[in-house]
This record gives sequence, structure tokens and C-alpha cells, in this order.
Amino acid sequence: MNVDSGQEVTRRRLLQLAGTAGLAAATAAACSKQPVANSTPSATPSPIAPSPTTSATANPPPTPMTTTAPAVTPASRAILCRDAWGAQPPRPGGIPQPTLNRMTIHHTAVVLGDNSHAPARLRQHQHYHQDTQGWIDIAYHISVDRNGNIYRLRDPHLVGDTATSYDPAGHFLVVCEGNFDEEEVTEAQLNGAALAFAWAADQFDISPETLSGHRDESHDTSCPGASLYAHVTDGDLKSRVDGLLAAGPVDLGEICGPDALAIVADIEAGRR
Repeated sequence: MNVDSGQEVTRRRLLQLAGTAGLAAATAAACSKQPVANSTPSATPSPIAPSPTTSATANPPPTPMTTTAPAVTPASRAILCRDAWGAQPPRPGGIPQPTLNRMTIHHTAVVLGDNSHAPARLRQHQHYHQDTQGWIDIAYHISVDRNGNIYRLRDPHLVGDTATSYDPAGHFLVVCEGNFDEEEVTEAQLNGAALAFAWAADQFDISPETLSGHRDESHDTSCPGASLYAHVTDGDLKSRVDGLLAAGPVDLGEICGPDALAIVADIEAGRR
């Protein structure tokens, strides 16, 4: 789909500028040994006290107003391309994958809070990985936010990176945004991760039997966090992958251009 270049550049620039805020929150990404506390905690407004009434019969209290949260619809069965979330280009270099033959799940080890922070967090992680760690790109191949939206990160044909002691060559790396030693993983996020792994199984002929958590590969980390790792150890995540594969080929189309930018805008507004 053609897109007006001036509008796209302006939107990408706004996304990139937004991502520079709160950069310190990303400095423990790549499942490092000492996660950094969240720098953007969500604020909870103080409750408003009801007005007193003089007579329960003469002046009954007004019926409380109810608010409806915006409908949340993940961009299911689709991958949001790099331009959509404001990625910088990868640096030159990188190690070609020998053969993709394993699946490994990570978390970012930074509390996400509200899902509207997810696109900005990806920009923060990439900035830290490239400019502080000196890696060619963000460390992982796919990211999944708490509402199940799936984002393209590093080219899967290139080996990922890690701040711990295992060799990620041959590993297809999915990262779930959040710190699951402190937050609960959601059903939507589990389903999004399962969909990403099922797609990789189809694309690269990787057996779901190889699915593991980062801590299974490197014993100096708690990644992917207790809440998420429980779904690895009890077989639940693999079961979800198997179920998707049993239904037939798993095709994840990639969304780019104005459609993808609109989805990211919806995510940042809390609608996806």
C-alpha cells in the first residue's frame, strides 16, 4: 500500500521521540541478572468521596455512574513490522543462524504496567541494546505485549544476543514485555507467544519439544520470571503451540505502512 512519505516520516519521528522518555527503565533488558525497577509506574487516582445525604428516604443517593473501559482487540494473527513501532535500522554485522532448531522464551525484566507503554518500551530496549550493549539490534526476534500484540524485532536469520551465559545460536527468541517475577502474565500474552512459536515451527521446522525458558539455558537468571515460567514447566505453553499446529499451517501476515501505524496508535491509546 502506498503511503505519503511526509506523513510516515512525521509519525515515525513522533514515535522515536516518544521512546526516549524513561530510557532508564530499559537498562536491564535482555534478561539481565539484576532487573531495574519500573520507571513509569501507573498512577491510581484517589477515590472521590460521595456527598453525605441528610435523609435516606427524602434524598436518596444518586445512582453511581459506571464507566466502560475501551474495547481491547489485539492484532491477532499478524506481526507489526519494525517501522510501525519506530525501530532504528540494525547495525551492520550479526552472526547468521547455523540452523534454527530451538525455541526460547524471555521476559524483559522491567515492569510494564499499562500496555500503552509497550511500543515505547521496545524503542527503549533497542536503544539500550545498540548504544550501551553494543549489539547490532534489539536482542530478540519477536516481542509480545500483554494484550497479545506481536512485534517484529531482529531478523530471525541472525543469532540473538544475551546478557547472560548461554549461546543463543540456533534459538528462536520470543520476549514477553514485562517482569513476571512481579507481574502476572495474561492469557492474551500467552496466546500471542504461542502463536509466534507456532509460526516459527512452521516457518523454520523447529520442534515444539525444544521450547524452554531462558533460565533452562542459563542458570544465572530468573528469566522469564515466575509467572510466565510456570506455563513452561507445566507444559501449558507447549500445549497451546501444539494446538495451533494441529489446526493447520500457521500463517502470520506482516502489517506495515499506515495500517500498522494506526494499530500502534491504538495500542498507545489503550484500545489494543
